[in-house]
Amino acid sequence: MSRLRTRTTRPPVALALPALLAVAFLLMPLIGILVRTPWGDLGEHLGSPGVVEALKLSLVVSLWALALSLLLGVPLAWLLARVEFKGKALVRSLVLLPMVLPPTVGGVALLLGFGRRGLLGPWLEDSFGITLPFHTSGAVVAATFVAMPFLVISLEGALGGLRQSYEETAASLGASPVRVFFTVTLPMVAPGLVAGAALTWARALGEFGATITFAGNLPGTTQTLPLQVYLLLQDQHEAATSVSLLLLAIAMAVLIALRGRWTGTPIDRGAVTAPRPAAEEAPAPAATGPGAETYPDAKTDTETEMRTGTETGTGTEHWPLHATVTGFNRLTLRAEPGTTIAVVGENGAGKTTLLRALLGLTPRAYAELRLGDADVTALPPHKRQVAWVPQDGALFPHLNALANTAYGLRARRVPRSDARREAQGWLDRLGVGHLAHRKPSQLSGGQAQRVALARALAARPRLLLLDEPLAALDQTTRARVRHTLRTHLAGFGGVCLIVTHDPVEAVSLADRVLVLADGRALQDAPPAEVSRHPRSPWVARMLGRNAWPGIASADGLALAGGGRLVVAEALPEGAQALAIIAPEAVSVHRDRPGGSPRNVWPGTVREITAVGSRLRVLIGSAEAPDLVAEITPDAAAELGLADGSEVWTSVKATEVTLVGL
Repeated sequence: MSRLRTRTTRPPVALALPALLAVAFLLMPLIGILVRTPWGDLGEHLGSPGVVEALKLSLVVSLWALALSLLLGVPLAWLLARVEFKGKALVRSLVLLPMVLPPTVGGVALLLGFGRRGLLGPWLEDSFGITLPFHTSGAVVAATFVAMPFLVISLEGALGGLRQSYEETAASLGASPVRVFFTVTLPMVAPGLVAGAALTWARALGEFGATITFAGNLPGTTQTLPLQVYLLLQDQHEAATSVSLLLLAIAMAVLIALRGRWTGTPIDRGAVTAPRPAAEEAPAPAATGPGAETYPDAKTDTETEMRTGTETGTGTEHWPLHATVTGFNRLTLRAEPGTTIAVVGENGAGKTTLLRALLGLTPRAYAELRLGDADVTALPPHKRQVAWVPQDGALFPHLNALANTAYGLRARRVPRSDARREAQGWLDRLGVGHLAHRKPSQLSGGQAQRVALARALAARPRLLLLDEPLAALDQTTRARVRHTLRTHLAGFGGVCLIVTHDPVEAVSLADRVLVLADGRALQDAPPAEVSRHPRSPWVARMLGRNAWPGIASADGLALAGGGRLVVAEALPEGAQALAIIAPEAVSVHRDRPGGSPRNVWPGTVREITAVGSRLRVLIGSAEAPDLVAEITPDAAAELGLADGSEVWTSVKATEVTLVGL
């Protein structure tokens, strides 16, 4: 059996030859060290008292430089990656400057800044008795000056690649900015931090120019290993080569250990390990031994719900919502406890902006927010008790399901054991208790969404915001999670807002449907009312209905796209209206129909799609807007319908519903 070979394009000689020369140019000095090293005397050279003393001093200086770089560079990298401020480009240039500045010039600059006659040197000496030049601390300062940029650049790149939804979700669960930084941000950018720290240490270990200029070359005080090499070159060339080999080996070991990860890719284990399709929503195995868990049955679910409700207070506390939103969104929201509001609208209508305004996370809109008797308008996001579940769930990849769920409780200083017990209760309620010790990458889409919902509910929110929580799920999983969500929102003591594009979710989950258009509330009514009288063409189409805007006239509706529609209802002449036509009210014929229909148009079949046991036929016409008809497969076969078929459509005037705009 022959192997398949992948053909590779041969690079042009004009590019390949200079590239090979570049590799040879970089490799030749390294080969020179390896060839010229006196291998027989290597141990003697490296074990000499002067080299050992310089090595110890280099380790001390480089480790202190690394510590200072972490202390100062990590906050600086976060500032550059997360905060917009005037002069940001200048600050970034200052960070990069030591990397392009000649080391000796850096040493002179340090002398003029921190030397005995520098800007701060006399003050440091008089106030604290600190003298940096010609002291070990001076070597540390010099090494930090030239090495810290490696940490800042690496970590800033990692932070820039980290989705802020993780940090924003952690804040919505009650975690302060500092807690978010140490428990979410740093663990997720750990590769970038480790890579930057390793490069910083290696650079500090090999620093020469700034050290000798600023701190001098004093044995046992400032004479580090690179300075020892410089000293040995004067009369002991072989020893200098041996010590150079040691520094080369350390540098290569650092680079090999990093394996090219100095760009600092943040952790996203969810993208590394895909869940097994066969286990998408498989039920838990039956309990057969100690510690085994199952999905709770009706009795267990009720008992757990009562227990958790008592612990969280959701059984006794209620928080009505009152919000006035200004900016891009301009609306007022009022809702009683236990109300679920579906927020719908086309892309750009302001749905997510509304949620982020309630969270206090966007400058585009501002919300005056009252939850119960508490005005939380002036509070930062982590103190509002407004929990948010973004579309992707934003489960923290470095924590398992139980730790994710307990995160909000721990942020509110609930003891660890109590937080984990309560979190386990919420996971049990949502049917994923047996997955408590799995990482997010080991969960299916439906399981991850239930864990994300459990985490939000466990945080004891007064307002729950769900941004398309089921959008990424397949139809079967979506139905299961929707049922679970509907069951557990019923006992929630606050208000829940769900952004959705799914009419089934809007109708089955919500008590009210809020329709947004350009940031304004176009309609706010019960689902049944919105279904019968949608005030937006987009919503009507979302609900599967034909929606034609027009202007009322004496004999019907003058359509905005041209043509006229005869209707049975009457509206004041000149009034703007939306004609709603159900797909099942549209009749399809191969020949012009006779009889009572007064709305008849010729057209062409553009598309036929299956919806359940029926077919939806999209028909385009030059005399009317596009029209969707719903017929049975038998009727389609009898008519011989196919893409491009010429047909006639008809709609009775009594089948048209007018909605005033």
